[in-house]
Amino acid sequence: MFLVVYMITLLGNIGMIILISISPQLQSPMYFFLSHLSFVDVWFSSNVTPKMLENLLSETKTISYVGCLVQCYFFIALVHVEVYILAVMAFDRYMAICNPLLYGSKMSRSVCVRLISVPYLYGFSVSLICTLWTYGLYFCGNFEINHFYCADPPLIKIACGGVYIKEYTMIVIAGINFTYSLSVVLISYTLIVVAVLRMRSADGRKKAFSTCGSHLTAVTMFYGTLIFMYLRRPTEESVEQGKVVAVFYTTVIPMLNPMIYSLRNKDVKEALNKAIIKANLEQ
Repeated sequence: MFLVVYMITLLGNIGMIILISISPQLQSPMYFFLSHLSFVDVWFSSNVTPKMLENLLSETKTISYVGCLVQCYFFIALVHVEVYILAVMAFDRYMAICNPLLYGSKMSRSVCVRLISVPYLYGFSVSLICTLWTYGLYFCGNFEINHFYCADPPLIKIACGGVYIKEYTMIVIAGINFTYSLSVVLISYTLIVVAVLRMRSADGRKKAFSTCGSHLTAVTMFYGTLIFMYLRRPTEESVEQGKVVAVFYTTVIPMLNPMIYSLRNKDVKEALNKAIIKANLEQ
C-alpha cells in the first residue's frame, strides 16, 4: 500500500512540475510557487518513505546513527520549508486578488525568486541548529526508536537526560514558526475575503474563491497534522498518536496535494489536456 502511495506521490508531483514548466498558460507566480511545493513534497516523501518501506519488509528494521540524524535534519528542514511556502502562496493570492493592477510589477520573477529563497534558507538553517542539538543528546540503554522514521519527539524519548530544555525549545520553535506562518495565511485570506465581498460581479467572486479553495484545503491538512504532532510534549501517548498522524502527513498529504491543486483548477486541467493532445499528435 505504501509503495503504491509513494509511486502516486512521485508521479503526481513530478508530473505537476513538468506540466508547469512546459505550459505557457501556467507561467505565473502562483504556479511557480506551486512547482516548488511539489518539489518539496517529493523530497519530503522520499526522505521518509523508502526507508520506511525497507523496514516494513525487513526483519532487522535498523538505521545507522548518521543516517538517523540525516533523516531528522531533512525532515525538520522540509517541514519548515513547506509551511513557509504555503505562507508565500497565501501572500501571492492576496496580491493577485487585492492588488490586481500592481500584481505584475510587484510579483516579478526576481521578487518571486527572492520570496521562494527565504523558506529554503530559513528552513535548512533552523534544522541545522535543531539537529546539532539532537546530536549533543546522550543516548544509552534502549536504542529502539518508537516511530517510522527519525524525528525529534521519538529521539527525545530514548535520550538519557538533559532533554527538558530540548523538549520545550522544540515546542517553542514549532509554535513560533507555525504561528507566524499561519498568521501570514490568515491575514492574507482575511483581506482576500473582504476584497471579494466588495466585488460586484458574482462570477468574479466565484473565480476568486475557487483559486483560494485548493490552497486553503492544503493549508488545513498540513497545519492541522503538524500542530497535533509538535505542539505537545513527547510523552509515550503523544508519540504513539503521532505515529499515526505522521503516516498521514509524510505519505498521504504529498500524494493528495497535486490532486487538490489540479482537480479544482481550470488552468491546470486545460494545460494537462493540451499536453496530452500534443503528445498524442506527436506519436
